[in-house]
Amino acid sequence: MSTASRRLIIAGNWKMHTDVVDGASLVAEVVECTASLALAADLVLCPPFTHLAVAATQLSRSSISLGAQNMHQAPEGAYTGEVSARMLLTSGCRYVILGHSERRTYFDETNHSVNEKVKSAIAAGLTPILCVGETLQDREAGRTEQVVDEQVRQGLSDTKPESAEDLVLAYEPVWAIGTGRVATPDQADRVHGHLRTVIADMYDDDFASRIRIQYGGSVKPENAGALMSRPHIDGALVGGASLDASSFEAIVRAGLGFDGG
Repeated sequence: MSTASRRLIIAGNWKMHTDVVDGASLVAEVVECTASLALAADLVLCPPFTHLAVAATQLSRSSISLGAQNMHQAPEGAYTGEVSARMLLTSGCRYVILGHSERRTYFDETNHSVNEKVKSAIAAGLTPILCVGETLQDREAGRTEQVVDEQVRQGLSDTKPESAEDLVLAYEPVWAIGTGRVATPDQADRVHGHLRTVIADMYDDDFASRIRIQYGGSVKPENAGALMSRPHIDGALVGGASLDASSFEAIVRAGLGFDGG
């Protein structure tokens, strides 16, 4: 399968960190230090829900997009504490992270519930960042491809994105998230390549060659360049390192092949 030229997409997932004041300061710092880089790659910031309106105003004057970390699948209803796709859209979001391993582990999300969210996001005009990845036990048992295959096929069941640009995949091996461990570039690229074959089977070769697949799991400036230089790795979903503007900038520079000087 030939691969098309794909623009990098690098997203910062802040998780449950920063208050609104600190978050606004971090957004301002990221905007300032990545102003030129955001012209060469798609950058996304995903702060907590409480920050979205403030961040949207700050980012409106930049080339950086806003994303959310989760959403409910229903358009509205008696779901205390939840937010809908329309709420995210009207708060300025373009992207939404769905199926993150922490949501699957701590909040019992399943491939079915993630699929319902993905369908709702696409229907509303949001671009899902669908996360998939295996546990250490899965990897040691040789089940990596089986696990991510099921997560993609079930997570994207009955979806009809208009183009490959309407969907992002993020491969995040669970054993590498927040642990300091990271898949080697070759290990990660092999899984990304497998995901591309799954997408080709579900949609077609052209869609598979154009869809962007991020790597996530202890991404740092030191390993970002080697990871994103691989042919099937089109960016990064960055956790803790995105909470420091200079670190996030260094990751973007490394991904783009800049030396940081």
